Amino acid sequence: MRVFVADHPLITHKLTVLRNAKTPQPTFKQLIEELMTLLAYEATREVRVEDIEIETPVTKTVGKRLSEPLPLIVPIIRAGLGMLDGMTKLVPTAEVGFLGMLRDEETHEPMTYAERLPENLEGRQCFVLDPMLATGGSLAAAIEYLFDRGADDVTAICVLGTPEGIAKIEQTIGDRNVTLVLGALDEGLDENAFIVPGLGDAGDRLYGTTA
Repeated sequence: MRVFVADHPLITHKLTVLRNAKTPQPTFKQLIEELMTLLAYEATREVRVEDIEIETPVTKTVGKRLSEPLPLIVPIIRAGLGMLDGMTKLVPTAEVGFLGMLRDEETHEPMTYAERLPENLEGRQCFVLDPMLATGGSLAAAIEYLFDRGADDVTAICVLGTPEGIAKIEQTIGDRNVTLVLGALDEGLDENAFIVPGLGDAGDRLYGTTA
């Protein structure tokens, strides 16, 4: 597995505002979208392309376009939905699927409750969107789900991650073709399996349901 932790002052700045408990919900949502676009730029460095001949106003030339089958973007519901617009701005022709996953608050184990994906993902590059890589259970399960459907290349994009989460994914996926792109690598998890220092519950802050 390849792990890339973004190192850019704009990402660090936006993450600082995201972490602030006083940041209002509309600002939080906008920053998640902006961060996603910055992270998507790094995550798509190895996206598959093919040659195409075009004619400019001056002459003919050979350019590049996304290869078939097109990349599949898979946000994990619900928090991953907040990242979707930022990704599709960069890759507007990609297809979109959805995975609904929950973490049992007692066992911290993932549960899949919904999916909307192509039946066969053979030969597909998939990009999984999940803001928080905490224990790694949900993301590891999502990655396995995509490989079981036939995907041969999965890139997971997260705003924050932990050493525990990375270890869990490495343990689960083995030698499969996986790339992990993080906005930052945080210290670890607290006794409730929340990321420290983290930014709280991304889903609650995205959709204004924080108590």
